[in-house]
Amino acid sequence: MSQNLATVSQRALLPERIASLINALSSGVYEREHTIKMCLLAALAGESIFLLGPPGIAKSYIAKRLIEAFDNSQFFEYLMTRFSTPEEVFGPLSIQALKDEGKYVRLTDGYLPNADVVFLDEIWKAGPAILNTLLTVVNERTFKNGEHVYPVPMRLLVTASNELPEPDSGLDALYDRMLLRVFVNRIQEKKNFKLMLTEPSQDEATVADKLKISHQEYQHWQTIIPTLDLPDAIFEKLYTLKQRVENAGSEQSQFDPSELYVSDRRWKKAVRLLKAAAFFNGRDEVAPLDLLLLEDCLWHSPESRDVVQTVMQAFAKEVLFDQQEVLALIDDVKVALEEIEQDTAEALTYRQETATAGLTRKAMIDVSQSPRFTVNQSRDLVRFVLLRANPSVSEQEKGDSRWVYLDAADIEKKLKTGSTDLYGYVNKNNHLCRLTLEWDAQHALVIKDIANRPVPMALVGVNDPSESQLADWKQQTDQALEQLQHAQFLIRRARSQLNAGLPHLFAQPDLLEIASASLVDVEHEVKTQIDNLERQVNRLARLGEFFSGASHAEC
Repeated sequence: MSQNLATVSQRALLPERIASLINALSSGVYEREHTIKMCLLAALAGESIFLLGPPGIAKSYIAKRLIEAFDNSQFFEYLMTRFSTPEEVFGPLSIQALKDEGKYVRLTDGYLPNADVVFLDEIWKAGPAILNTLLTVVNERTFKNGEHVYPVPMRLLVTASNELPEPDSGLDALYDRMLLRVFVNRIQEKKNFKLMLTEPSQDEATVADKLKISHQEYQHWQTIIPTLDLPDAIFEKLYTLKQRVENAGSEQSQFDPSELYVSDRRWKKAVRLLKAAAFFNGRDEVAPLDLLLLEDCLWHSPESRDVVQTVMQAFAKEVLFDQQEVLALIDDVKVALEEIEQDTAEALTYRQETATAGLTRKAMIDVSQSPRFTVNQSRDLVRFVLLRANPSVSEQEKGDSRWVYLDAADIEKKLKTGSTDLYGYVNKNNHLCRLTLEWDAQHALVIKDIANRPVPMALVGVNDPSESQLADWKQQTDQALEQLQHAQFLIRRARSQLNAGLPHLFAQPDLLEIASASLVDVEHEVKTQIDNLERQVNRLARLGEFFSGASHAEC
């Protein structure tokens, strides 16, 4: 049991250890932290990485530093030319073995087959003999030497060039094995450029022994990483990203869409990389933020890299934390509530009655069937229910106006044609307010709110809704409320996922910032909309009460 507790404790401390290791490897190296992070992640996942960039920007320097991450490890580097031979990479032939035994055996000590970290510069200049053997080494992590096949201890292969493989050069298979592809540029920031010029060079990283990774640890981790879970929700997001990348390729006209082709093998290896990132961040399953690492796995050329960056930024803003789904839910609720309001207005609005006297056509309103109310000693009032949400129908009132009381005789006398100002009471308030009523072009009775927008009205006792109508609208408002609650749940879950995923050891800071800022914006939008929509839902749900005289005490 004590051994299990120790293992759990080590897992819990692993992210802190890896963070300290990254800091040690990055010390004294300017604007290369992301490259070092990706090289370390590639090593920890057992993958290969390609560095693209102009000469003289510390590509080999970065690779050399990575050997310091491992205990008792060997480093091999080589600058390829078109004249390079397999002996210079895989070791010279043993003349003694050839002479005594007639066997074709290489002396591999100090060469690639015995190295833990390998750096091959100008990789695409190598000849077919080297590249074909290297492809086998990368694929199988084995090297055939004479009659025997030996395991290769290589944990990290870093290749580099200032160019890409030529089309139809036969190098696509090897390039496809370079899962991570990182563009390394010249130092951009002025202060970093000055430090690079003035600070003493630090050839090797100073890594404490307690941070270094032992052979046993590394092998143990490789058995755990594949067991981590890829949740269905994360797979759906990954598949959405795949579709977006493919669609972006078909939509771009300036380059060959094949430059955004990602093989099934690369997707499979990318998932292992995501699991490794989750493991070293202290989790047992892949989380949304891990998907941001795919930015360095999906591009083929500088042009396609620009497209992938654009796709990833949109993905971080819209999909990573279900932001697009949440906003779509809110929009659906707004549309649904507008439709309910439209239905209630069409069903309940008081419509104008007309009578003809000679050549004169007069508008009329009949309140004889409406019950009477008393407010603040004013008698013979009728009540009109407002059928749409509004800020208020009077400057003297604040908040949503739900019904108004008007003098029955006054409206029968004055409410004829055009706009008419009448005095009445709003909601449960007992002070008179001046209200503006009119008949609209469809002969419907409306009242103007303080923004001068027409709000349809229903006359209590004449336009009362039926029980079936109220039940139908109640069902629709309940569904809208459920959608609002689901949107709130998605936001809470997203916030929890973001907080749980930070700090992230490997993701690009700019993408993390985009995702975080987008979530904040969506949270604010949802809160604003939900506050408004919940009031609207509540108003519609209580519509039946507004027609009931017994439900509200008269003043």
